[in-house]
Amino acid sequence: MSERHSSLLDAVKGQPKQVWITAGAAVIAFMGIGLVDPILLSIAEGLHATPSEVTLLFSSYLGVQVLAMLITGAASARFGAKRTVLAGLTLIVAATALCAAAGSIEQLVGLRAVWGLGNAFFIATALSVIVGAATGGQAGAILLYEAALGVGLAVGPLLGALLGSISWRGPFLGTAVLMAGALVLCAVYLAGDAHEKRARIRLLDPLRALGHAGLLRTSIGSALYTAAFFAVLAWSPFVLKWNAIAVGLVFCGWGVCVAVAGVLLAPKLAGKLGERHATVVAVLGYALLMLVMAVPSKPLLVVAIIASGLVSGLLNTLFTGTAMSISDAPRPVASAGYNFCRWLGGAAAATLVGHVAEWFGSPQAPFVVAAVLCLLAGGLLAVRQRARDPHDVPAEAALVGEEF
Repeated sequence: MSERHSSLLDAVKGQPKQVWITAGAAVIAFMGIGLVDPILLSIAEGLHATPSEVTLLFSSYLGVQVLAMLITGAASARFGAKRTVLAGLTLIVAATALCAAAGSIEQLVGLRAVWGLGNAFFIATALSVIVGAATGGQAGAILLYEAALGVGLAVGPLLGALLGSISWRGPFLGTAVLMAGALVLCAVYLAGDAHEKRARIRLLDPLRALGHAGLLRTSIGSALYTAAFFAVLAWSPFVLKWNAIAVGLVFCGWGVCVAVAGVLLAPKLAGKLGERHATVVAVLGYALLMLVMAVPSKPLLVVAIIASGLVSGLLNTLFTGTAMSISDAPRPVASAGYNFCRWLGGAAAATLVGHVAEWFGSPQAPFVVAAVLCLLAGGLLAVRQRARDPHDVPAEAALVGEEF
């Protein structure tokens, strides 16, 4: 059996209990990204909000998450990974429970910001916990993390659709219950912080880490792609104008594709083309799908949304694998700096997507802008550095071990 295949098996076999518990909690955390997708129209109707106001549910969530990413590394280093994870989960439980009782769009947007703060503490720390505790090296850990992302993105819209068909408040209450269970499991089973070796991390270290040319290029490319990603996530429901169940099923299929491609297809593509070339090909493919979405046809839009999940799965794994390996910064620092840029792109897109449609007078305009952003990302990543980039060459080691 080749090294690549054995590492894929290692990603799902023989992992410590705390890896599975952290990954399970990550699934629920990532559910929050797509949870509101099927109920955007219901929220707009129930709270008498405009599409631009409703998309602020993504903006506040991601905007606060972006800023908080800068302090997650320092918090984890000072208080320990377990305490940081538990603090994040506690904030999420409180925010999601209160979202279910919100009486206005302003309250809901504010509570989503608190949710984003909790997610920031949890997501960045969870990645370093999984990488540090997983057997089989960094590659298997990243595959598990991206699988959790994909499953969360698949289950979130489905849960939102099922509970949202009863009331738009239902998905928030359901998430609060699930996350409370994850909080209890993490409190019981995660390793304590007393004997954890912690590097000293300062608040600005994540930004300083972006001084590394390779990490900066990867992070900006990921930010441009993530902006396109959220153009799909935040705007498609307003173009489809379908009920919660229909939208939930579409994005459930999309999330399944994210998980499958991230775990099974990304290592093969990286091994064949080299990590950098694979990322360039995938992001250009995403640009093409954005242009397909710009065609005013709902059946074509549905097909393109689901197909985009396959490309998103590739890009999520490729970008994360590169970011965690390309610089010599400590993993929590590199993760915080990279995630700061990555989610900044998403926050900007979620804020502007409704306005872009208004400015250009077309519901398809956000997809065209997303295509341009992906082309820019592809051009940025295609530029070679003077020194030989180890991510350029095809290798079985790509995404399957510590060496890149």
